[in-house]
Amino acid sequence: MTEPRVHRDPAFALLSLYETALPEVYGYLLSRCGDRTLAEELTSETFLGAVRACRKEFAPPVSTGWLIGVARHKLADHWRRKEREERGLRLVHEEEYTDPWDERLDALLAREVLASLGAHHRAALTLRYVDGLPVPEVADHLERTVHATEALLVRARAAFRRAYQEKEGRDA
Repeated sequence: MTEPRVHRDPAFALLSLYETALPEVYGYLLSRCGDRTLAEELTSETFLGAVRACRKEFAPPVSTGWLIGVARHKLADHWRRKEREERGLRLVHEEEYTDPWDERLDALLAREVLASLGAHHRAALTLRYVDGLPVPEVADHLERTVHATEALLVRARAAFRRAYQEKEGRDA
């Protein structure tokens, strides 16, 4: 009777490196995120991801440098996830917030003020509030990132409000 062959788990290569790589990976993450708890979570995710990667058919050679690369990806994933969550919260907050000032606008005066703004402000405000497009679609039309478009809209609303109040004061 032949004994069954036992295949060594390729992830065992990490065990020999774990003691020396752990402080390097943790230090790399902590220096970039500045949060101990987050650095610990991402370090854990890094080693779990490394175990999964080691078990794949064409696994890369295991080294501290490679683990730092895995950590870099985990940190970037974290930042992207966080930005998506914050963007979603901003959009929800923006939709829930109603400014009573908006109800008092004189339509003719508003059109006149809008026409007096710079093209970038006029385009952003028109697409968002006249056409009613969501911010991501406004960003697509303006060929900007969503974040840059949100910032542009904040500046455009402020410019519109200043110009409207100024014109309203002169006409009174």
